[in-house]
Amino acid sequence: EKLGKEMGFYDRYIDLVILTHPEYDHIGGLIEVIKRYNIGAIITTGVVRDTNQHKEWIKIIEQKNIPIYIAQLGGQIDFGNNIKMDILYPFENLVGQEVSNTNNSSIVGKLVYKDFEVLLTGDIEKSVERKLVNSGIDLKADVLKVPHHGSKTSSTEEFLQAVNSVINIIQAGKDNKYGHPHQEVLERMANVFITGKSGDVEILTNGKNF
Repeated sequence: EKLGKEMGFYDRYIDLVILTHPEYDHIGGLIEVIKRYNIGAIITTGVVRDTNQHKEWIKIIEQKNIPIYIAQLGGQIDFGNNIKMDILYPFENLVGQEVSNTNNSSIVGKLVYKDFEVLLTGDIEKSVERKLVNSGIDLKADVLKVPHHGSKTSSTEEFLQAVNSVINIIQAGKDNKYGHPHQEVLERMANVFITGKSGDVEILTNGKNF
């Protein structure tokens, strides 16, 4: 519904779809997206799950012959016009692997436009946050998409200090059954926008100011 409102009824093409990880709350809606729209390419980690949703996801990709690219540290997506996304995690190739906690296989990427940076974190939890901080990778960003919907499983002080973001966005529905975001997480950061309360969050930038 959101895509229909933003794209218009005549626009049926999406250049790129990114599946951060194959949890139901992330893959479920994307199944409908790749059914309805023509997709230029999909970026994923290649992690697999023995679920009906993941099987349907793979089936549609194969039926529509959608190109797949694997996300891994060092990869970069060039959108043109000085816009790029650097892949910071996962550190290794995860194609075909089943993992016990798919949240911690999430793609982490830094979206960059000139001097403006946004850190996108999927549902990573504390252990991956520590790996990123300890790796020495530059995590600083103007905007942080807060990990795991603001759950207390994520957003350690060390990670937030390393990112040092000005704006923090939490994707969490209003009155959701999981209690996201957690109060402890909210107390660690300022300038927080929660989609369940604020609605769609739109950030405009010239590459320096925003």
